[in-house]
Amino acid sequence: MPDATPPGPPPGPRDPGDAWAIGPDGTKAWGRFGAAGLLVDDGSGRVLLQHRVEWSHHGGTWGIPGGARHLGEDAVTGALRESAEEAGVPSDGVDLRHTSLLDLGFWTYTTVVGRASVPFEPVIADRESLELAWVPVDDVDDLPLHPGFGASWPALRARLATTPHVVVDAANVVGSVPDGWWKDRAGAASRLLGSVEALAAEGVPAGLLDLPFDRWWPRWTVVLEGEARGAASGADGADGGAGVGASAFSEQKTSGGDARPDHSCSLDVVRAPGSGDDAIVEAARAAVDAGHAPVVVVTADRELRARVESIGAVVRGPSWLREQF
Repeated sequence: MPDATPPGPPPGPRDPGDAWAIGPDGTKAWGRFGAAGLLVDDGSGRVLLQHRVEWSHHGGTWGIPGGARHLGEDAVTGALRESAEEAGVPSDGVDLRHTSLLDLGFWTYTTVVGRASVPFEPVIADRESLELAWVPVDDVDDLPLHPGFGASWPALRARLATTPHVVVDAANVVGSVPDGWWKDRAGAASRLLGSVEALAAEGVPAGLLDLPFDRWWPRWTVVLEGEARGAASGADGADGGAGVGASAFSEQKTSGGDARPDHSCSLDVVRAPGSGDDAIVEAARAAVDAGHAPVVVVTADRELRARVESIGAVVRGPSWLREQF
C-alpha cells in the first residue's frame, strides 16, 4: 500500500527511514526501508482501524496504523512501534498471528496481524488520525477503505480466526539424534524447550504449515515424560510438576524473547505423569476441539501418528521441526 504523501514532520530528528523510496519508473513510496502496519483484532469480532487525516495520501479513508520502518528495524517491531505511537496499542499487548508481505521490488509493506492479549482502548497520539475505532469485521467493507488495505482485506479477513497449533512429542524429537541425550534426558529436553521458545518468539515460514502469507506464529505445546519432566524452561523453572495430571498441568509462557520483546507468544509445557503418548493425544484433541487448525503433531511414532490423525491432526517427523532450529 504505497503512500505518496509523508506524514507531517515529527518533533526531533528524523530517522533515516523517514524518506522516499523511489522505484525504477519513478514511483514513490514512503519509507526508505519499507513500511509496516498492524491489523489487530480484539478476539470478539472487531478490528482496530484508523480514519486517516485529510492531508495524508488517500485522506479520509480507513486503514490500519502503520508507517515507515526505521533503520535496522524489522517489520514486526516497526508495526508495533507505529501502532503504539499512532493508536496507543500496548507494546506488550499483542499476540502475533501472521505477517503478509507486499513486495514491489524497490519497497515492501508488511501487514502484521495480531490479536489483543489484553483489552485496551485506542488513543489518538499524533496528527495522523481523525478517528480510531474498533470496527466489527462485518462492517469493514461498508467504510471507505484505503485502496491498499481494501485490496488486502478479503484475504486477511479470511484468516483472522486461523490458529495453527504445534504439539511436540519431546521424547521422540530428542531421541531422533544420537547426541548423547540418554546421559541427561532432562538437559536434552531443556535444550529442546529453548529451541522451541525461540521459534515461538520468531515465528515460522508460512509454507511450513501449508498456510498463505509470509510467516506465522502458531501456539506450541511441548509434552515431556519420564526423566525429561525435570527439564528447565523459561516458562516454568525446573520444579517438574510430578504427580499433576497432564490435562491440568499446562504452564503457559508469555514472552517476546530477547530479539523482539514487544509482543507475546504462546508456549505450553505439559509434564505427563504417566503415558506421554496419552498426553500428546489429549493436547491434540483439545486443540482440535478449540478450532485450532492446522494442528500439527511432531513425532515419528507410528502408533501415535495413527491416534492423532484419527482426531483430525496432521503429523510431521522430527526433522520438520529440527530444520527450523
